[in-house]
Amino acid sequence: MVKVKTWISNIITCILFLTLISTAFVVISSKASGGEPTVMGYQLKTVLSGSMEPGIKTGSIIAIKPSGDVTRFKKGDVITFKESETKLITHRIQEVKGSGENTQYITKGDNNDAPDMTPVLAANVVGEYNGFTIPYIGYLLSAAQSKMGSALLLILPGVLLLLYSAVTIWKAIKEIELSKDTTTTSN
Repeated sequence: MVKVKTWISNIITCILFLTLISTAFVVISSKASGGEPTVMGYQLKTVLSGSMEPGIKTGSIIAIKPSGDVTRFKKGDVITFKESETKLITHRIQEVKGSGENTQYITKGDNNDAPDMTPVLAANVVGEYNGFTIPYIGYLLSAAQSKMGSALLLILPGVLLLLYSAVTIWKAIKEIELSKDTTTTSN
């Protein structure tokens, strides 16, 4: 029974420590890149609408591969593109028009009834979505980009780790006291 408790304690400690390290990585890389973080060549983007549900849920993060040849995409590919200087959209290509520098994509969100009104110029494509998504973590990334949110995300896992350590130490002291009481009583 003691070994099981030790294993569970070690697992919880590792999870909290890994959460602290990964949160620190996300916050620092987010600040360093001036936007959303990049991991192993993929940019992490937050999904803010339900236009691609149920495949990509609102509040998810997705990994997109930054574009190389922006004219290579075909019908069925999911791309992230600039609608304006401050707004990115991730939709599926319904049709490809033109070729070379004149390539345009007709896109549509999977959850939308009709294609987007404006064709996407190839030059506005930021990257391609390849299927990697983590639901609801986008809310965390959005919070990490604010000063208060980034401070909270760095502090909270550390505080949880300290609280868990305090509880573990308190339980260990209680067990030592109990074993002293039973030893004293039996003598």
